[in-house]
Amino acid sequence: MCPWAWGSEPVFRRLRTALAGRVRWRRAYAVLFDDEVDDPAPDPSAETAWYARYVEEISAHTGAPRAAVLGRVAASSWPSSLVAVAAELQGTGVAEGVLRRLRETVFVLGDPADTLERAVAAARGVPGVDTHRLRSDAASAASRERVERDRAEARRPVAEVRSVHCDSPHPGSAKETSDGGIRYALPTLLVRTPSDRRTVPGWRPYAAYATAFEELSPGLLEASAPLSPTEALERHRSLTEPERRFLAPGVWPPPGAVRVDGPNGPLWLHPDEASADRRFPFQLPAGP
Repeated sequence: MCPWAWGSEPVFRRLRTALAGRVRWRRAYAVLFDDEVDDPAPDPSAETAWYARYVEEISAHTGAPRAAVLGRVAASSWPSSLVAVAAELQGTGVAEGVLRRLRETVFVLGDPADTLERAVAAARGVPGVDTHRLRSDAASAASRERVERDRAEARRPVAEVRSVHCDSPHPGSAKETSDGGIRYALPTLLVRTPSDRRTVPGWRPYAAYATAFEELSPGLLEASAPLSPTEALERHRSLTEPERRFLAPGVWPPPGAVRVDGPNGPLWLHPDEASADRRFPFQLPAGP
C-alpha cells in the first residue's frame, strides 16, 4: 500500500526477471497501516483528501498511476498482507498476480483492500488461484505469525538506514512509527550473501540495485534481452506506462491490449485480465 513501493515496481519487475533462478527473493510485509497501534483518524474525509494529494505528489516523481478518486485511506494493511502471504502457498505465479491485484485496489481503483473480504475479492480471476483456499490460509495462525514476523523485522532496521543522504526525493531513511519505534522506509531492498550485504533504501534507479548486486556477486546480474511487448503483457498481465517503457520497449500496444485511462496516464491490461470483474473506471480496447 506504499506509493513509493508501487512506483518502484518497474525496477523490481526487471530485477526479478533478470535474477530468476539465481537468487532467493523474499518479501517482508511491513504493515504500513497498522490498526493495532494506530488510532483512527478524527476526520476521515480530511485524511483522505490529504493522502490523495500525497500520492499525487509521489506519482509526479515515479510516473506510476494513481486513482482518479481515492475513496478512503486504508483502515489497515493487515488483511492484504495476510492474503498476500497466503497466496505464496499457491506458487510464485499466483502470489505475484494476487499482490499486483491488491496494489491496484489502492492505486488504480481507489478502493483499498483493507478487509479480508475485499482482499480475497481482489484475487478472483488470477490464473490458478483457489480463492476458497486463499481465504482459509489467510485466516490461519500460520499466516498471522508470518506477517507478525515480517512486521517485527521491518521495525528492526539495519544501522545503515538510520540516516541516509542522497538526491532521491525519497532517500529511504528509517521512519518513526506511531508507537515510538522506527521501521524501514518502503521500499527497502537488502541484498545478502553469506558473508556480506548491501542495502538499497527508498526510491532508486535501476543502476543503484545493479551496483549492489555487482559488488556482492560480480556478473550475477547479466544483461538480458528485454521482453517483446506481447511477451511482457503475457507474463505480467498488467503494466503501467513506466513499466511497459522500461520492460518492453518497442511498438506499443500489442494486439488485444486493453487500456485503462487514469488521471496521470494509462494502465495496460492483458485481455483476460481486463475481462475480470474489477470495476475499472474506463476501458478501451487498443489496436496494434
